[in-house]
Amino acid sequence: MTMETSDTWSIQWEGKAADDRTDFARMSEDEGLVRTAGLQILQGRDINITQYPTDSTAMLLNESAVKAMGFNNPVGQTVRDGDANYRVVGVIRDFLMGSPYDNMQPMIVEGLRSHFIQVVNIRLADGHGTAQSLEALRKIFQQLNPDFPFEYHFVDDDYALKFADTRAVAILAGLFAGLTIFISCLGLFGLAAYMAEARIKEIGVRKVLGASVLSIASLLTREFVTLVFISFVVASPLAWFAMNSWLQGFEYRIHISVWIFVLAGGLSILISLLTVGYQAVAAARANPAKSFRTD
Repeated sequence: MTMETSDTWSIQWEGKAADDRTDFARMSEDEGLVRTAGLQILQGRDINITQYPTDSTAMLLNESAVKAMGFNNPVGQTVRDGDANYRVVGVIRDFLMGSPYDNMQPMIVEGLRSHFIQVVNIRLADGHGTAQSLEALRKIFQQLNPDFPFEYHFVDDDYALKFADTRAVAILAGLFAGLTIFISCLGLFGLAAYMAEARIKEIGVRKVLGASVLSIASLLTREFVTLVFISFVVASPLAWFAMNSWLQGFEYRIHISVWIFVLAGGLSILISLLTVGYQAVAAARANPAKSFRTD
């Protein structure tokens, strides 16, 4: 299979407007592309030059190409590309082949009219070792084309490279977010220790009057939890706006759900409780007699 960029204005079909300059991605195949690449046929069939020799002038369209051409019944239509007429034999579901950040481009897959092939797509059989399969392919390639080196790429690796920059940003964002949470926890811990020390006499009086450890710990942590909750309420709209703006750069993207913010708020409160709770419980369990000796 080979892929190339089409001269968009040379592609003609019935009903095409004179000023239409739609960009098409164009590929050529001999047979088996749908099965090998795991594509889905929506109408018609795949190109198969071995079974149908006339398929050298057959054509597949993806969904976007059908919409761009305005075909109601695409199978059987004739599309002219340059000096050749192609007959549409099938429609395939849209699949992402180019940049994941761009719109889905109309695509045509033409029958291979020559014996020149730039790329061969091979699907390794399940249950066979990758190394053994590659070695067998290398021997076949060297036998048929000994003057050129055997080069191969895995589709999943090539696809993952498209997200390398995004993955790097995600890692850095995660590291800085973790560092920010750690520093915030240190600040909460220090502030809780200071507040407990500043209110040591009040805590002593409350214990003498019969206050329980739980009620005193709740008294000390309530203020911090309230501040964390207010911070969460203020930060959530800003975070949603920033993340939604960033996601607009992707043509195929998720939608930010409410449960993400609920989970983030719950984790924030839990982390603050764990950070402040230690100091609060320690202050609540202290001997009240010691708090009165500070005078």
